[in-house]
Amino acid sequence: MPRAPKAASQAATESEASNLRYCCQPVQHPRQFDPAVDVLRSRAILAGGKKWVNGTQLTFCCYKAGDAVPNAWKGKATDIEEVRQAFETWFKLGIGISFKELAEPDDAMLRIGFAPGDGSWSYVGRDNLNIRDPLQRTMNFGWALNTAYGRDTALHEIGHALGLEHEHQNPFAGIAWDTDAVRNYFQGPPNNWDAQTIDWNILRKISPAEVKGTNWDPNSVMEYAFGAGLIVEPAAYRGGLQPKGGLSAADKAWIVESYPGAGPTKKIPALEVGLSQRLAIKAGETRVFDFMPKRTRNYSITTFGSADTLMVLFEVRSTGNVQIGGDDDSGTDRNAKIEMRLIRGRHYQIGIRLYYAQMAAETAVMVW
Repeated sequence: MPRAPKAASQAATESEASNLRYCCQPVQHPRQFDPAVDVLRSRAILAGGKKWVNGTQLTFCCYKAGDAVPNAWKGKATDIEEVRQAFETWFKLGIGISFKELAEPDDAMLRIGFAPGDGSWSYVGRDNLNIRDPLQRTMNFGWALNTAYGRDTALHEIGHALGLEHEHQNPFAGIAWDTDAVRNYFQGPPNNWDAQTIDWNILRKISPAEVKGTNWDPNSVMEYAFGAGLIVEPAAYRGGLQPKGGLSAADKAWIVESYPGAGPTKKIPALEVGLSQRLAIKAGETRVFDFMPKRTRNYSITTFGSADTLMVLFEVRSTGNVQIGGDDDSGTDRNAKIEMRLIRGRHYQIGIRLYYAQMAAETAVMVW
């Protein structure tokens, strides 16, 4: 979990640090690739595999009174408002995805609980789509959010939902742990983690392909505050690590780079039936196309070229984009394809994120 702001961190005592509760990510199974997929290709897929396609409207619902879930999951009005403000903080950076709160968990992509006994956690990026049951949480907050520490917790967990991993697990950080001290600390109260949870959330190094940039950001909202005696190297942090609080400059730069906003003057190109358009993007980038069918019928939307892509079909509505189809062809010897009945006069958008291409200039998309 992240941390208190600078003024609070400077005043924090070691006894206060010992009582911190931390974000506890659900343990996941890393993706395995067919041996025929070469290492450069697999790294490129991992680098973008959890990111959303630009144009996505991430819908969320906070469990509340009246929802058919355990009472412990239901949030207080003050905590739900802090979650709304945290989403708004990320959105105000001018990113190319948006957020919308929904009343019913059945309709939401992100479903947020507030169970104090379950800690704070979130699935990362598009991993949220694997949790389909509307009565299962994709995010939880285990303590009050109307404090400095709690507000950073909200930013932190939404950062996970956007595709950010824990910054202290960045392989470029060069952190060497006192493993015994780490295990003793996190096995004890108030976290009470088992060995697998400690390994997954603290000691495990994330693949270089999955982290943002090539530098460690000790002030990231995705960084933990650590007390003295846990970090051996870098030597500067043997006495503890205390980030400044809030979104760091690197957090803001990463999110805008990953989800660039369209800008007021940038025109979205339109697709015409039977005419291909080159993607004209690099690995890790997204391109969005408009499509307005002139007839109601079944359409096929397909990518072409030796490329790994994620393609998503949105219907553009007055309330925002609604994802109605998608296909991820990464790691396979085929192209992304969506087949669907589309309605004349309605406005659709096709968003394509390129993971990897042998010849990026020769990749294209077409509707027919």
